[in-house]
Amino acid sequence: MIMERTMGNGIRVMMEPMQGVRSVALGVWVNAGSVRESKAEAGASHFIEHMVFKGTERRSAADIAAEMDNVGGTLNAFTSKECTCFYAKVLDEHLPIAADVLADLVFHSTFDAEELEKERRVVLEEILMTEDSPEDVSAETAGALFFQGDPLAFPILGTKESIGAMPRETLLSYKQAHYVPKNIVIACAGSFSPDKLMELLERHFSIPESPLSAGPFVQGYPGGRRVQFVKKDIEQIHLTLALPGFARDSEGQYPLAVLSNIIGGSMSSRLFQRIREERGLAYTVYSYPLFYANTGAFALYAGTGEQQAAEVVRLMRKELAEIRENGVTEEEFLRCREQLKGSYLLSMESSNAHMSALGKVALLQNREYNEAETIRRIECVTMEDIQRILPTVLDESNLSAAFVGRVERQRTAIEAALEE
Repeated sequence: MIMERTMGNGIRVMMEPMQGVRSVALGVWVNAGSVRESKAEAGASHFIEHMVFKGTERRSAADIAAEMDNVGGTLNAFTSKECTCFYAKVLDEHLPIAADVLADLVFHSTFDAEELEKERRVVLEEILMTEDSPEDVSAETAGALFFQGDPLAFPILGTKESIGAMPRETLLSYKQAHYVPKNIVIACAGSFSPDKLMELLERHFSIPESPLSAGPFVQGYPGGRRVQFVKKDIEQIHLTLALPGFARDSEGQYPLAVLSNIIGGSMSSRLFQRIREERGLAYTVYSYPLFYANTGAFALYAGTGEQQAAEVVRLMRKELAEIRENGVTEEEFLRCREQLKGSYLLSMESSNAHMSALGKVALLQNREYNEAETIRRIECVTMEDIQRILPTVLDESNLSAAFVGRVERQRTAIEAALEE
């Protein structure tokens, strides 16, 4: 049973005791991601995520790592477009340690100047590592084109320029503005007592209430076609095509999830079968939906030899045209809807997965996570629902495309393939 309580300072707490497990997962979810950043703050959410692990008033960076290692637990964090999450997973008997460590690093990190400069170099190396991944560059570039002018176009990591120039004061002021009780959800799932957990949280997370200061958030895409070629001296051309999607919790969310499975979400999908199995033109080819608070997107990706890139684009567009004109078959619809349900349920078999669902839904959708409702919404998707979203999702007048690799010699052929 899922329970929701509110701490005295306004922090919301989502709890789900689970039978038959010895683990407990605890997460602190903060409504601070790259969509909340101004241009001068680009990458601040992610930089802060790094810095809180570098030492607090009570613990050094080594102490933080050792304290969790000593009890066989895990401690980690991630930053997304819309939020930052800090989480720990431990045996139930060590939940007090996890709560203490998480509260300490999230709220009492010192942002030591020397450590900050070292971590700045680490983040810059992370940016360089991403730039060395053409698949990531392709996706990031297509997303920036598609959401041009919106905070969703900003890279989560920031840029070399923004991180290189970001002063300590910017990080502290951003953290002070966003790491406030009304912007935080704590989620816990696994083996624990709800009453004892609330006692722990009131002891460790009783930071004072403070005004919420929200930064940029407007989410949308400007429409229109945009194409960008990124030169990299690599063997393949990595391409991403981005098309319109739907907001999280909208009527189009689950139909698009099923449609993505049909087009490129599995080994039996159209793209995998046509491009890899039948033509041998790519090792990796897939599609995926992106759901945000107010908008979304649908993307297709492939990595292929430079001489084959134009043909892969033609085949992708041919499959999209076929579905636009004739819809999907009942057989693939039923298979892919069941696949979506099965993969979702299999992904939810751990305390960590339940904690993540509790926290993310409460923070970003402002409601209680309900597994039965999610399954019902998947099972209620019909072929008519798929047909209804096709004019939006497969509207190539709103297509953004990114190509990464030795693109100079293939540019004309690729551009022709996009226009045929």
